[in-house]
Amino acid sequence: MNKIAVFGSAFNPPTLGHKSVIDSLEHFDQVLLVPSISHAWGKVMADYGTRCQLIEAFISDLSVTNVELSRIEECLFVPGESVTTYAVLNKLQNDFPDSSLTFVVGPDNFVKFSQFYKADEILAKWNVLACPETVAIRSTQVRKQLAESKSIRSLTTASVEQLLGELKIYAS
Repeated sequence: MNKIAVFGSAFNPPTLGHKSVIDSLEHFDQVLLVPSISHAWGKVMADYGTRCQLIEAFISDLSVTNVELSRIEECLFVPGESVTTYAVLNKLQNDFPDSSLTFVVGPDNFVKFSQFYKADEILAKWNVLACPETVAIRSTQVRKQLAESKSIRSLTTASVEQLLGELKIYAS
């Protein structure tokens, strides 16, 4: 049975903190990075397409072959509504019926997991893996450094740094 890790995040932007979580998922056949298209708790994020571009750049810098971007939330999105983890996992299970799905939760969402829509059903139907970052770098730090025109070299990958410099989406 194919083992798929589903790592959902705002990826606003992807950081070395995200990479540290991905590094612990090498035992999965496939790791899907699922950027949030409309955050459940109203988090303000850069444009979805831009964040997908940043994730593609991020993946290109990783020395792994099992990681890919999943734009699954695009087909689930209804304007004005958030896309739930439950809906994402349900759709992915339909798309990969012979696979075992594991939802990967970072430290920020682990403490709030009971607030997830249908949290108990998620736990009953799928595996949930709480994956602490071994590198404590948050997207907030990257955005703050860019807003202050400071280097982000130690916070994200080279391609993400270059793309952020070109796009200037978080710059002041």
